[in-house]
Amino acid sequence: MPNAVPMPADPILEVDQLSKRFGGLVAVKDISFRIRGGEILGLIGPNGSGKSTVMKLVMGIEKPNAGSVKLAGTEIAGWPTHRIARAGIGIVFQHSRPLHRQTVLENIKLALLPDSLLRLVADRSVDRTAHAIGERVGLSDVLNRRPATLPFADLRRLELAKAVARDPKVVLVDEPFAGLTAPEVAAFSELIDGFRKDGRAVLLVDHNVKSVAALVDRVLAMYLGEYVAEGTAEEVMRDETVRRVYLGGHIETHVRTKLNVHEGAPALDMRGVNVLYGKAQALDQVSLHVHEGEFVSLVGLNGAGKTTLFNAISGLVPFSGDISWNGASLRGRTPAAIARGGIVQCPESRELFGDMSVRENLDLGGQHLPTAAARAKQLDWLLELFPILSERHAQPARTLSGGEQQMLAIARALMMQPKLLILDEPTLGLAPVILEQLSKALHLLRETTPITLLLGEQNVTFALPHADRVYVLEHARIVWEGDPGRFAAEMGTGYL
Repeated sequence: MPNAVPMPADPILEVDQLSKRFGGLVAVKDISFRIRGGEILGLIGPNGSGKSTVMKLVMGIEKPNAGSVKLAGTEIAGWPTHRIARAGIGIVFQHSRPLHRQTVLENIKLALLPDSLLRLVADRSVDRTAHAIGERVGLSDVLNRRPATLPFADLRRLELAKAVARDPKVVLVDEPFAGLTAPEVAAFSELIDGFRKDGRAVLLVDHNVKSVAALVDRVLAMYLGEYVAEGTAEEVMRDETVRRVYLGGHIETHVRTKLNVHEGAPALDMRGVNVLYGKAQALDQVSLHVHEGEFVSLVGLNGAGKTTLFNAISGLVPFSGDISWNGASLRGRTPAAIARGGIVQCPESRELFGDMSVRENLDLGGQHLPTAAARAKQLDWLLELFPILSERHAQPARTLSGGEQQMLAIARALMMQPKLLILDEPTLGLAPVILEQLSKALHLLRETTPITLLLGEQNVTFALPHADRVYVLEHARIVWEGDPGRFAAEMGTGYL
């Protein structure tokens, strides 16, 4: 266990049966945990599992519908945020929120000032303390700079410095490693470990078990607002329910009956691609290739960078490095030109025209085809592939179920007769019966057409049966490449 500080017997933070509803959605249901001083609890789960809502409930950003939150024995559930902060709970947000007109030192000094209108000027002791805090978190060389000039990692350090300045009993840390490189993750982990060594209780919220395993004392896993498992990181990673939540179930692979992959140079070739969102590294030296006729699955947890990678290919975000399609660079091409050139993306958000009918959405997808006969032939094929769309052809897209909307989004993309179809998280939020229908459609595409497919998925058990090769994307980098059989043998537990 990573903890090296003797912990008091009584917990500093006690959460009991905490629940939160947003209308008819139960975001958090009966969550309970304890954290003692000198202990780090990792709260993990896929996106949408409710972990960030728990953190907001503890901090008073959201008000619970039921349950208890006690700080050192005092009930604080429902208190306003400023009162909870004064009582001794600090928060390190995932997205930095500095005062941009002030220097780094001034941001830290403002966090040190008491909450009083009678005391607006810092004395020399505050200045000395601010310098010491800046040095502790690795900001001593940039104290006189303004936040806008800092690299992303230093902005995260500034958020930690502001938390240290408030001298909290409990520190809440939201997605601490998002956007950081591997060396920065190691440095940031040391800083978070410093809270534990100070005897503070730490609640660390993250979606990835592996990211927090070496740092936390215990892990609590959530899914769809509910408790799944609790224990050491190793125990939680071995838990069958956790594995189902993250992997989607038992991993199976299907070797294609007849592999029509063309040899030679790949159709899509990415080399050393980097993407930045502001100062956050969304892709870091990513290289992958897809041959004509090949089905490739890109798997990774939410936040790994899958959508960013697809958007770089589609010309939707700027990038450095090189992306070529059939030997020609995609740099400088518009998204429309890339789509007309044969690369069509079906986005995670579907982007359907809700007030238009199913047929009208499909017609829009096929409007560039040269003849009415070509459009009719493509439409007939798609309605055989997704029969439910034939029954719903006159319905507005917004009235379809989530699964039907996903089928329509894929069908509209296929109406463009793409050479490369990019599918981004097609299984997100779908019921098992819809997943089965979608799986059958992809199986038919794989076995009976020459189409090339790049599939991005968190759900490994959906992605692998439809793959000739697999890439694993983790923290903006490709960390593994191989065939589905090797994935099952080598990455079954490592993926967590």
